[in-house]
Amino acid sequence: MTDVSDRISRRQVDKFAERRAQLATSALRTLSELGYARTSLREIAQNSDFSHGVLHYYFRDKVELIMFCVKLYKAECVTRYDQIVATAQTADQLRVDFAQALATTCDEDGTMHRLWYDLRNQALFEESFREDVLEIDQTLELMIWRIVSTYADLSGKPITVSPATAYAQFDGLFQQALLRHLSGDPKALDTLKDGVDKTLPKLLIP
Repeated sequence: MTDVSDRISRRQVDKFAERRAQLATSALRTLSELGYARTSLREIAQNSDFSHGVLHYYFRDKVELIMFCVKLYKAECVTRYDQIVATAQTADQLRVDFAQALATTCDEDGTMHRLWYDLRNQALFEESFREDVLEIDQTLELMIWRIVSTYADLSGKPITVSPATAYAQFDGLFQQALLRHLSGDPKALDTLKDGVDKTLPKLLIP
């Protein structure tokens, strides 16, 4: 009886999590286009296939929904870069693939990244955001560190910086490129790729 009850409970939890993921995926476009400040649960509902009541059942408020959405998207991003690490045969290949991946996501997912930076800035003022934002930030830092560590291994050279410094370097390059790209700068993506290409080697001992 206990085993049956446990299986039923697990199925209920799985269905609840699956439903939350479906709702988050549906809400992502509205959130990324409008940003945190201009978005409410009611507005998200109006731009999706779900009612305001359904959204409110699965998420306490828009803060919980937004953070869930961003976590979902960033987790997907991490898998893309881990694939670069897994398939890299040479340091040069990894450097090129990493630069191209950043440029591609800056171009294709610019509004989603804009939402992330919006939330990270909000965390400076809204304490309710900080724990989740720091958790996502740590995940991204570790993702970049895997790139840098693999590049160092393939180059046969030690790394000269900390994980936090490496993350800050590439996050800064990406955020600058994103702003310029969203502003219509035709050179923004090429500048980003060039910056990544020149920065990676500088993180290692010559």
